[in-house]
Amino acid sequence: MDREHFYPLMRGNGNLDYEAYLNTHSLLGLQKDFSAFCNHDELQFQIVHQSEELWMKLIAYTLLDIDEYLQQENTPRVLSLFNRVHKVQKILIQSLDVLETMSPKEYQQIRVQLGNGSGQESPGFRTLLSMPKHLWNSFDTYYLKKNNQTIAQIYNSEYRHCNSYVIAESMIEFDELFKKFRYHHIQLIHRSIGLGARSLKGRSVELLETGLQASFFPQLWEIRNQMTNEWGGEYGQVRQPLTCPFKKDTHD
Repeated sequence: MDREHFYPLMRGNGNLDYEAYLNTHSLLGLQKDFSAFCNHDELQFQIVHQSEELWMKLIAYTLLDIDEYLQQENTPRVLSLFNRVHKVQKILIQSLDVLETMSPKEYQQIRVQLGNGSGQESPGFRTLLSMPKHLWNSFDTYYLKKNNQTIAQIYNSEYRHCNSYVIAESMIEFDELFKKFRYHHIQLIHRSIGLGARSLKGRSVELLETGLQASFFPQLWEIRNQMTNEWGGEYGQVRQPLTCPFKKDTHD
């Protein structure tokens, strides 16, 4: 097929209603010109990362709404919007699979085009890192303190699957999926440039692994430890092995 024939079609003319509303002519012109690619994988590299910025923009915008609904104590709306965020987070995780179709050689060629840039400079990523503390403050103020509740009560001593509990579980789902995104990012680096290599900024990938250990809502993770320790104190850390009721007596 004649590439020169199809390249203009891929961008469109921008004169149809669909194109005008979505601004596709500008959107599809945000990537390098085809003649400027360092290799045939650079288009996918740009599109995946640009798409991730758009998805992270949607997540951040939605988290702003969630924060307002937390302050209004509108639990159904908080849950429905968190459900949307979780779905977008899964899309982000899956998008990294596309980048794994590059060979290490092709990725090294693309890295030259990045200059000193890295994913740590992503505006979407940096924005998402800063937002959970505000969500926690709203949740703590309008759901815990206002109702004289503690995390231990809603999860354990007074557990009844209340509004505070289901929102807390939505928050920890967000936290877990963010960790999974970071984990898959590390695995992508492992596959493409190696974990023992130095990054574009001369820093070790250990920085990414340190971020993986961080939690947005440590209180929600810690309650699991507390409950398990209490349970172990009551029933014993080591218990007698189970006896199968259907095991045949070898002396019969």
